Amino acid sequence: MAEEVPPPAHQVPAVSISSDGTSSSTVQKARFSDRVRIRSILGRPDGGAGLAGQKVRISGWVKTGREQGKGAFAFLEVNDGSCPANLQVMVDASVSDLTKLVATGTCVTVDGCLKIPPEGKGTKQKVELSVVEVIDVGTVDTATYPIPKTKLTLERLREFPHLRSRTNSISAIARIRHALAIATHTFFDEEGFLYIQTPIITTSDCEGAGEMFQVTTLISHTEKLERDLIENPPPTEADVEAARLIVKARGEAVAQLKSAKASKETITASVAELNEAKASLSRTEERSKLKPGLPKLDGKIDYTQDFFGRQAFLTVSGQLQVETYACGLSDVYTFGPTFRAENSHTSRHLAEFWMVEPELAFADLEDDMNCAEAYVRYMCKWLLEKRYDDMELMAKNFDKGCIDRLKLVASTPFGRLTYTKAIELLEEAVGKGKEFVNPVEWGIDLASEHERYLTEVVFQKPLIVYNYPKGIKAFYMRLNDDGKTVAAMDVLVPKVGELIGGSQREERIDVIMERIEEMGLPVEPYEWYLDLRRYGTAKHSGFGLGFERMVLFATGMDNIRDVIPFPRYPGRADL
Repeated sequence: MAEEVPPPAHQVPAVSISSDGTSSSTVQKARFSDRVRIRSILGRPDGGAGLAGQKVRISGWVKTGREQGKGAFAFLEVNDGSCPANLQVMVDASVSDLTKLVATGTCVTVDGCLKIPPEGKGTKQKVELSVVEVIDVGTVDTATYPIPKTKLTLERLREFPHLRSRTNSISAIARIRHALAIATHTFFDEEGFLYIQTPIITTSDCEGAGEMFQVTTLISHTEKLERDLIENPPPTEADVEAARLIVKARGEAVAQLKSAKASKETITASVAELNEAKASLSRTEERSKLKPGLPKLDGKIDYTQDFFGRQAFLTVSGQLQVETYACGLSDVYTFGPTFRAENSHTSRHLAEFWMVEPELAFADLEDDMNCAEAYVRYMCKWLLEKRYDDMELMAKNFDKGCIDRLKLVASTPFGRLTYTKAIELLEEAVGKGKEFVNPVEWGIDLASEHERYLTEVVFQKPLIVYNYPKGIKAFYMRLNDDGKTVAAMDVLVPKVGELIGGSQREERIDVIMERIEEMGLPVEPYEWYLDLRRYGTAKHSGFGLGFERMVLFATGMDNIRDVIPFPRYPGRADL
């Protein structure tokens, strides 16, 4: 039976509630300053009406401003980023120069008194601020400010990553993203998981795909060397031979002094000159060997001369590393940036993205699926409870079904079916005239169109597909008894398709060695990973959730570049 989703909660933690359930008539200031967040005013159940008469200081950026009464006063719509709603602020001309305040983008800090707006003004707000003093103003050059009152396209906004957080849509997405991150940490903390920070620089390719960004200092070192060789050419063979002759001459001089039984001081000084000549020869010989270009060994780049003494990359996943802690601390998770050097310009790919990757010791595939389902439903409920106002903005401006989709996932048990059954259902659909761009047959990696058809059309709810063909999955996934499939699972949701990918890990040393050999991967980089199987091997499982995909699913946005603060993709790495 479907669980009941809690009703939306617009209450803000900063607002105190009295014992009879009504809002307190006091407003709480931000802890580290004397300002009041606009959310703590407008986010109350009464819309802030109960705070009428309170004197407050607010800060924020002017969304719109207009002078009225022939310049006698001005109305400003001010937003500080704490919520989607703007606070209406009225400023009298006797208080400040209004022309400096009304431009969109102006930053203001003002003191004033909260008042109930007069009836018939047409405002939907239950309260407005009447300014008594303007404390600070950050003016705007209206001729060059790129974020006007009129709505810009999301594509255009990507050209201003340093300013786009001031827009309604991007600020709402940022708050939703924050809420999902807090929900993630809260869920795993409540379930007894430990947060492990895995490395960003790695020598392992978790996916075995090879599409990794390389981390090296060889290029900068080589460029510096080549500049140096131009300014200070390396010694010639004649220079080296001259240095050798000096060493020979100094050596003969020392021998002669010893033979002549010269004073100790004289011999010591001559030996010092010989040692200096030898050191100079060594430097000359070493510098004579310098050549432009990357260092080579046996015709290949010599990575022993690189910073880490071997090839290193930006991680595509923290899974392998976090497994080491799961095999010592039981239940752990990592949450951090990952990187993929895939030259893709689609609306679903980024070069830098965030992954949530829990790992459960002593857990099989069913345990893994249960955890993944609970986690996704927890996040959906969290958003409905904590950020309903932002979700309303997304529903109004981008995807009217996003709130209903969250409620569906939060309240509906996920369907579960094997990969083989999923292929059968897709083949049945094709037989009935359904056309897919990607062909359907057993052994394919399900495309997004297949995943969305299953979850949106066939089942009309979230799904978990499990037991995939081993040929399309990673080497570390546990081989099933049929020898053809592995204990892998994907969580599919409406709008985005695959949200989570996971598996039971292969704990049998002989089987995982065979899988590495089958896939043509080198064993040496994974020796440490194999040690987990050699020494006290344990059944364990885990999964990875693409965090940006979760934000896409929640908000209904179409392009992944709009749900991460600073998107990186081929040709763009701004700021």
